[in-house]
Amino acid sequence: MATHRKTEKLFLLKDMLFNESKVRRLATEIASVYPAFDSKGFCKKVVSAFPEQELMERIAGIRDALYGFLPSDYRSAIKVIMSALPPALDNTKTDDDFGDFIYAPYSYYVAKYGCDKKYLSVSLKALEEITKRFSCEAALRDFINQFPKETLVATKRWAKSSEYHVRRLASEGTRPNLPWAKKIQYDALSALPILDILHTDKTRYVTRSVANHLNDISKFDADLVVRTLKLWQKEKKQTEAELTFITKHALRTLIKNGNSDAQSLLGFEQPEVKVKITLDKKQLAVGETQGFTVMITNESEVAQSLLVHYLIHFKKANGTQSPKVFLFGKKIIAPKETITLTKSHALRPMTTRVLHSGEHRLEIKINGTSFGGHTFILY
Repeated sequence: MATHRKTEKLFLLKDMLFNESKVRRLATEIASVYPAFDSKGFCKKVVSAFPEQELMERIAGIRDALYGFLPSDYRSAIKVIMSALPPALDNTKTDDDFGDFIYAPYSYYVAKYGCDKKYLSVSLKALEEITKRFSCEAALRDFINQFPKETLVATKRWAKSSEYHVRRLASEGTRPNLPWAKKIQYDALSALPILDILHTDKTRYVTRSVANHLNDISKFDADLVVRTLKLWQKEKKQTEAELTFITKHALRTLIKNGNSDAQSLLGFEQPEVKVKITLDKKQLAVGETQGFTVMITNESEVAQSLLVHYLIHFKKANGTQSPKVFLFGKKIIAPKETITLTKSHALRPMTTRVLHSGEHRLEIKINGTSFGGHTFILY
């Protein structure tokens, strides 16, 4: 007997964010302020290309279609876009109010067709307005790379805006390693004065961006990030609870990597403990799992907060070893208490790491201090 399965339509994020209904709405908004706009032709051109396009390609397709259907003069086209914008997002909210993706093509239009010296003031003003409807941080990167001085002046002004979406743009757009966006080619530390202003913000949407920005910086200047956070703690311009959030979020990469200064800033001081490490296997094959036990005894008369990491020093192709840090856990250990931690780590090949046979090493760090380890052979 033949069997039949019900075929369900696959849900795709790109179809939710960019679809015919939303394109028609965008066209209607433009036509309401620019009667010469060919709404039907615009929608047909954009939507007909959707089946072959991924999400970012749809943004680019709408951007380029706008160029073909709006006035050829850039200033005139921007005037139309500004007039067609819907009301700004609710400025009384405090977080996660990104807006509607259908307005993303506007900022990309500005970046592609307006990143020019003669249009600079017009384009930066346009991004300031568009970001109140949908965040423009990716588009801002073009202006940072082409006109760093002028763009930095604008972002410092935005940091003091009454609109929190604009304030966030000042931090998010200048992040050294903004995900899914162009790299910036100017001195990323030039944005520190912006963060000094924004770390006092009362809106989590903004302070989260500040923390992410600092986390980016920590990957190439850990000392600067630690010094900056210490200064903010001393200044006390932000509430203790919010500054604690910023600090933890900003230091997450340094904590993961076992940075002792970062751990100290979060209250993990030099530990007074005795540690015994036991490996399950001295030898194992690629694909097997290495188990290990860590016994920790508090040798002090007070409770201690412990941040435990384990490092695996992987053998490289050239025979040297390269450590990879993993978070074991956070523990509070009572005076004279002994705790036992166990862990299993699968030694399987990954797309980001090739495993080589030979000697490897497991190491334990507590609050940034090494307590030694053991070697094992992988074959």
